[in-house]
Amino acid sequence: WWTSETIAVVTGANRGIGFEIAHQLALHGLTVILTSRETAVGEEAAKVLQEGGLNVVFHQLDIVDHPSIEAFAEWIKENYGGIDILVEWPLPLLLQVNNAGVNSDSGSDISMESAEKVISTNYFGTKDIIKAMIPLMRPSDSGARIVNVSSRLGRLNGKRNKIGNLELRKQLEDDESLTEEFIDQTMHTFLEQVKDGSWKEGGWPQVFTDYSLSKLAVNTYTRVMARIFSERPEGEKIYINCYCPGWVKTAMTGWAGNVSPEEGADTAVWLSLLPDQFVSGKFFAERREISF
Repeated sequence: WWTSETIAVVTGANRGIGFEIAHQLALHGLTVILTSRETAVGEEAAKVLQEGGLNVVFHQLDIVDHPSIEAFAEWIKENYGGIDILVEWPLPLLLQVNNAGVNSDSGSDISMESAEKVISTNYFGTKDIIKAMIPLMRPSDSGARIVNVSSRLGRLNGKRNKIGNLELRKQLEDDESLTEEFIDQTMHTFLEQVKDGSWKEGGWPQVFTDYSLSKLAVNTYTRVMARIFSERPEGEKIYINCYCPGWVKTAMTGWAGNVSPEEGADTAVWLSLLPDQFVSGKFFAERREISF
C-alpha cells in the first residue's frame, strides 16, 4: 500500500535498532526521516543510507525538549505536509541513562537522577512526540501507523518482573477505565517514592525498576491510544502497537545480546507495513502477539 511518497519518521535512528528500522523501511522504497538528538551523528547515519541509494533525510529531534519537538513538527508540515508512519525508539539519551540505571537497579537503591531521566525519556518523551505527530498523520484507506519500541520487562504479569501491587495491576489491566492521567499519576507516584526512599515497599518491579516501569507506561499508553483512535472515522484511522525487539547486540547492551539489529528491527517494520490486517493496541515480539 505504500509508495516512495509514503513518509516514515524514525526517532533515535542514528545507531542500533533505530538505524536498522530506518534502513529496512528505506529498503522498502519509503521516504524515511531519520532523527537523532545529536546533529552530527544523525547526519552521518543518514549519509550512510543515502550513499546506498536510499531516500533518507535527517532532522534533529530531542524528544524531551519541547522546542525541538515543535520545530520538528513545523518542519514536517512545511516540507512534507504530514507523515504516514511513526516509529518511536528513544535510544540516544537512554544509551547513557540506562547504563547508570542498570547499575543502581542491581544494587540496593535507585538513583533519582536516573529514574527521572528514564521515565521522562521513555514515557513522557515518547508520549509528547506522538501527540505532536497525531495532527500530521495523513488520512488514507490503509491508516496511519505508530509503532512503539518497548520491552517484555514492561509487562504487567511477566513472571520475572511483574507489578506486585495487585490493586494497581488490576487498574492498569482495565482497558475500559484506563486513562492517560492514571498512567501519568502512576509514574509520578513511583518517582515520589524513589525520592523519599520508599519505592521498595511500593510493589514495583525489583529488577531494572525504572526502565521496566517506563516501558510498562508505554505499553499501557499504547492501549489507551488504540481505544481513542478506534473512534476515528474510516479513512482517518491511526493504528498503534508496541513490540519488544529482544536482547539485541548493540552498544546499549554492550554487544552482549542474542539478537542481531536486523532481527530486532524486523517486527517494527512488519507492523509499520501491514497491508490489510488492521491491528491496534497490541504487544508483539518476533511478529507474534504476546500478552501485556
